[in-house]
Amino acid sequence: MQKVLTAAEMREIDRLTTERYGIPSVILMENAAHAVARVITEKLGGSVKGKRILILCGKGSNGGDGAALARILAVNGARSELILFARREVLSGDSRINFEIAHRLANGRYADRKPDPKSIFFTSFFFPSFGEVRFEECDDVEIWNELIRPGQLDDYDAVVDAIFGSGFIGEINTFFSTIFDEYNKLATRQDDSRKMPLLISVDIPSGISADVSQDLAKSIESDITVTFTAPKPGNVLPSTSRFNGELIIANIGSPQELIDEQPSQLYLAEQGDAATWLKRTAFSSDSYKNKRGHALLIAGSENYSGAAVLAANAAMRSGVGLVTLVTPGSSKASVESRVLPEVMVRGAAETDSGAIAEDAFDELGDLFDKADAIAIGSGMSQGESTAAFVLRVVAECRQPLILDADALNVLAPFGANWPPADAGGSDIILTPHEGEFLRLLGDEENHPVGETPPTLLRKEGSLIKDRVAAVREFSQKHNVILVLKGERVLIGEPGGKVVVNPTGNSGLGKAGNGDTLAGILAGFVAQAAKMNIDIFETVVAAVYVAGMAGDIAEKKFGKRVMTASDVRECLVEAFAKLEKG
Repeated sequence: MQKVLTAAEMREIDRLTTERYGIPSVILMENAAHAVARVITEKLGGSVKGKRILILCGKGSNGGDGAALARILAVNGARSELILFARREVLSGDSRINFEIAHRLANGRYADRKPDPKSIFFTSFFFPSFGEVRFEECDDVEIWNELIRPGQLDDYDAVVDAIFGSGFIGEINTFFSTIFDEYNKLATRQDDSRKMPLLISVDIPSGISADVSQDLAKSIESDITVTFTAPKPGNVLPSTSRFNGELIIANIGSPQELIDEQPSQLYLAEQGDAATWLKRTAFSSDSYKNKRGHALLIAGSENYSGAAVLAANAAMRSGVGLVTLVTPGSSKASVESRVLPEVMVRGAAETDSGAIAEDAFDELGDLFDKADAIAIGSGMSQGESTAAFVLRVVAECRQPLILDADALNVLAPFGANWPPADAGGSDIILTPHEGEFLRLLGDEENHPVGETPPTLLRKEGSLIKDRVAAVREFSQKHNVILVLKGERVLIGEPGGKVVVNPTGNSGLGKAGNGDTLAGILAGFVAQAAKMNIDIFETVVAAVYVAGMAGDIAEKKFGKRVMTASDVRECLVEAFAKLEKG
């Protein structure tokens, strides 16, 4: 997991890097430019020689990164065309240094400008494959329209956004709005019949605040964003995360201990988190079913037996040793005919409406004793007897519990039916989507009398204002692990840490995918409980893998066609990719 840092925390790291370690800030800028250059080189096929690259620069440090980038790309044979949206004389510090260098290189390379013999000697002797640097200053729309005519951006191999960076606060004026519009015409391009330029943002797409994720009137939208040292909230949280494209986090020389010192409790899950978990739970020569955990799923009802099938089949694919599915007795035959043959199915006492009844709790005592993790709720339906069954499981079972779907609805609104989260001495994992979470939070209409209504609700549209704060507050208050589903799943734990999961796509927002995730979680958590692995780290890994399988399914089938069953089967490829490193 990587810490997600605010702009202020990043400025503090940069300051301490220079103060404590003596690394000049201009070196950090140079390292940042080299990091972006490496990404461009890789994405353009391993060489930039002869490539035409446009770099759009503001007057701050982000623009300074762009100026250094122009030089580095030219050294490697590219034709770097640099546009500064200011006058050179207003610049200061490291940015001024790099723009002055770019200006001298440009003046020394073109016959239509006054030649600089020293510059020509330097570039020709030390860098015989030196390409070109063009440098223009542009501070109004008329100049921009002279420099870049409609459709001209299509002619570049790459266009780089180094305009504002993470320090941006405020609104986009008319001048920059024009530039953004021209850039974003490429971002929304549909014509795949011809080569289009690669769009890259430096640190964060211009127009996005590093600290606040919100819907924006105007911002840059890129294919790739290269951010430095650590991701920022605007890089990883919706709705702004979608403007970043592929996010690459580059180390530019700040020591890790400076990152660790920052107070942020927001993190980004990484592929390494899932890969490490899989390594710790790898199969050994003496592995057998009783060593790999037993997942017990309690799911389904007369009208929703498919949810039980999806959850159990996903659990079976997770690597767990045993999976037992408990479903209402009248649904047993239907479920048994559709579930994987390796899944054990057991019928239980049910209500008149075909849902699991409270009496089933005493029937299942032997299964509760044998299980290493319990998932409950998928397709269960609701009713007084079923609710009583769920509450007994939460209160009396000692295993880690995954509560999903109707099991969550039993507990809503909080304070009404909510039992002490540690009543059974177990880890409790809640997996609500936003609607279910709102019901757990309660509101002015159904909030328990005498309780203060939550402050994290926005009545307009029934949306949550600050998802990170809401997840953190709820996890801490109720001593649970909370998995809030939606665009960019958030995972909170009682200590206040919140992890953003970067995998997954909107194709997962279809029926059955929540049941599939519940099954994957059950399988992972059962293995972790058996092998004494941290449950929170396990949940982070499970959510990452489930989202990764969804991304593989999107590539194979497309969002329109992909199903929850496709996602489950794509676990095979996700595991293979992670286990290969």
